[in-house]
Amino acid sequence: MNNLLNYLYYTPVASVIFVLTIGLSLFVFSNESYFGKLMLHPYGIKRNKVKLYTIITSGLIHKDGMHLLFNMFTFYYFGFALEGMFVQFSGPIGHFLFAAFYVLTLILSDIPTIIRHKDNPGYFSLGASGAICAVLFSFILFQPKQMLGLFMIIPIPAYLFAFLFLGYCIWASKQSRDNINHDAHLFGALSGVILTILLYPWAISNFIDQF
Repeated sequence: MNNLLNYLYYTPVASVIFVLTIGLSLFVFSNESYFGKLMLHPYGIKRNKVKLYTIITSGLIHKDGMHLLFNMFTFYYFGFALEGMFVQFSGPIGHFLFAAFYVLTLILSDIPTIIRHKDNPGYFSLGASGAICAVLFSFILFQPKQMLGLFMIIPIPAYLFAFLFLGYCIWASKQSRDNINHDAHLFGALSGVILTILLYPWAISNFIDQF
């Protein structure tokens, strides 16, 4: 109970995102008719047949339990830590900055997908991967030598993980036949780096100085 209260007190935004994403994903698992209402559909957005809020809601639902587990595992280890960093750097306003960062990167990571698939009526996508990649790469700017687990097992430094991850995203985007938005991984990572530098320009020198 004390741990839960600590999360809510010190990282309220990450806590809300974490609970909301898990809750809404579990809800659509049991109510599959809502997948179509909440997923991103670029073709429908272009023709005003789908509400713009699906850009956000598509980032709060997942394809299946494994997809949800992987994303929330990543968010748990890096999202809470990043909100704490923002508060450390900016004071209480850091909570607001983290919320804005997450929402903006969620939107920005989907824009290339909307443009690319705006004339494809059969394309739908879902998942929080764009924003979570933004969180991951923002964290890497501050802690590039933090050891991460490749496949959650093999220890590698964060900066190397970043290059491998981007390579995988580019490959997966070309191979994908599912509804998981692999393009959002790449553009989420890029938007996360850009927004972090806009918020904290010294992050560039901090990154370089650690090598």
